[in-house]
Amino acid sequence: MENTHTTLQTLVPHEFDAGSLFSGAASGKLVKGYASPTAFTPAINQDYMFHDSSRDIIVWFMEPSDPLYVFGPTGSGKTSCIMQLAARLGYPVFEITGHSRLEFPELVGHLSVKNGNMAFEYGPLALAMRYGGLCLLNEIDLLDPSTAAGLNGILDGQPLCIPENGGELIAPHPMFRFAATANSNGSADDTGLYQGIQRQNIAFMDRFVLCEVDYPLPEAEEKVLAKAAPALPEPIRKKMVNYAGEVRRLFMGEKANRHNAGSIEVTLSTRTLLRWASLTVRYQPLARQGVQPVVHALDRALGFRASPETRAMLHELAQRIFPSEGGSAPVGE
Repeated sequence: MENTHTTLQTLVPHEFDAGSLFSGAASGKLVKGYASPTAFTPAINQDYMFHDSSRDIIVWFMEPSDPLYVFGPTGSGKTSCIMQLAARLGYPVFEITGHSRLEFPELVGHLSVKNGNMAFEYGPLALAMRYGGLCLLNEIDLLDPSTAAGLNGILDGQPLCIPENGGELIAPHPMFRFAATANSNGSADDTGLYQGIQRQNIAFMDRFVLCEVDYPLPEAEEKVLAKAAPALPEPIRKKMVNYAGEVRRLFMGEKANRHNAGSIEVTLSTRTLLRWASLTVRYQPLARQGVQPVVHALDRALGFRASPETRAMLHELAQRIFPSEGGSAPVGE
């Protein structure tokens, strides 16, 4: 813990031109971050492509009047977008995943024995507030509403009181940020897609700026695939993106026909799409043995997580979209 405090004490605030930092073109709009990263700063993924929703998060970083609540379907890139923005700003991120048994002290810290003496170990919320980091609470809609309500004062900008550490008061650092991610918008899940989602208290939700993140546009995912799997021919990459869109529609249901949501129990995130493409390239030599690289890779990226009925549906969809590429010849030839 001493090393943690020493590291965070070296943070030096710095102002960046938002346009230059995120798009390469100067905008004159400044956003605050830190001059140098620390061990708590996410690594920059140079191949990461920001989608349209990232603009709302950038604006929030520039003028964070309220905490941020980012919601959207599983695998749409909610957390990765926040992390990559923080990485470019040099922000230290203190991340925790919510669950139904999470209690407020887990965010604040706890007493522990160190060198024979009791010492207080700061939790992610306390560290972010004290040193000016980003506290990122993922899956916040899995929290018990009474636990979430314990954050109300912090979300309003009040100091954090730690009775276990002699009543220590931590005033929020001017650079402190609080962001949360969720699959729902706080009003529970009426689709049946996400188990364990809980309706959050309306007073709790009223404290957030909300941002919805959906799956990337096909054109964006095609660019991501082109960088990640250049060995795959462009027509196959396009078909993979098309396939991902079809699977997502089956998972979520059409917006105009929500009662069909959840007709399959798995979805194909961008992360899974990249895994599928990578495996397809690696399994190409098996085509000479009669193995279908596209379908073989699909099972290992997604299909084996599905029920037998859904897996059969996924195979049928693959055969329809890939009528020849999944056959006996390597897909890269």
